[in-house]
Amino acid sequence: MIVNSILETIGRTPMLHIPLRSGEVDLYIKLEMFNPTGSMKDRMALSMVERLDETAVAIVESSSGNTASALAMISAVRRLRFTALMDSHASLDKILTVRAFGSDVRVVGSDDGDLATDERDREARRIAIEEDAYWTEQHNNPANAAGYIGLATELLDDLGPTITHFVSAIGTGGSVCGTARQLRLRIPGLQVIGVEPVGSVIFGGQGGRYRQSGTGTPQGANVGMVIDYDVMDWGRKVGDDEAFSICHYLARRHGLLVGGSTGGAIYEALSVAREAPVGSRIVTLACDSGAKYLDTIFDQDWLSTHDIHIIDVETQFANLLGNAPAAPEPLISPAPLRQ
Repeated sequence: MIVNSILETIGRTPMLHIPLRSGEVDLYIKLEMFNPTGSMKDRMALSMVERLDETAVAIVESSSGNTASALAMISAVRRLRFTALMDSHASLDKILTVRAFGSDVRVVGSDDGDLATDERDREARRIAIEEDAYWTEQHNNPANAAGYIGLATELLDDLGPTITHFVSAIGTGGSVCGTARQLRLRIPGLQVIGVEPVGSVIFGGQGGRYRQSGTGTPQGANVGMVIDYDVMDWGRKVGDDEAFSICHYLARRHGLLVGGSTGGAIYEALSVAREAPVGSRIVTLACDSGAKYLDTIFDQDWLSTHDIHIIDVETQFANLLGNAPAAPEPLISPAPLRQ
């Protein structure tokens, strides 16, 4: 395939099929790390930039990494000035990626690894006013969700209306809500499950620290308008131990490197698969590549420092993955959105 711009390579990503319960249930993982900056955020970033006023010459965004990387890449192609507001929750690789594209990175917040979403947003608002930049404001920008219409189309092209469950990590809400809304036009009975980290407050509950990057909303931060609760049937929470354990399992058994938010979504997808009817087709998204987290979630010293424990996924999900039977540990299973 010959292209005239790197932007033409956004989308049309492959899917990995993993049969579960000896083929009774099928899991499909959309491999979004095949987008040019290694994440699904390329889709929504391009959607937001394409809806800018034609007079815009500078943009600013608050991001923990992937959206910033995508906007930096697109800004290089479109000759825009881009400033990324990031915090210590962002990996060094993501910060360096934004700078490599020629964009400006301003790191805000403390250096303790916590999210600083509110502080990032305040600084983005200030820059937009004082430096004449357009704040793309991903949490409240309808172009975010619209950027995933193409993803839903790709899923339907590959699987048709046979998808029974759509399970996705939720942060800004663009990917899960934008994709699900489009899928439901063809599959009215689709079950949609949003997955956030334990400690995030999108689906309520007690706020707390979590290490999954690019997903959830910390306590004290505003849940953006892109999130549409009516599109989702269930809201689930998955802890860091479980999410990162899935990342290790996929790397060592399937040769697939994914990030922590993907690990959380796939953990919940496997939980759904336990009770799903025979013939179910569960689709989830590999939001980004685990290559960005080699010095964190794939580093034992980092895991130990943050008191994160890798569990035996193959034992916990033995009935799905075909290993010797074992009594599963209790799963995190919060109440559904609809009582």
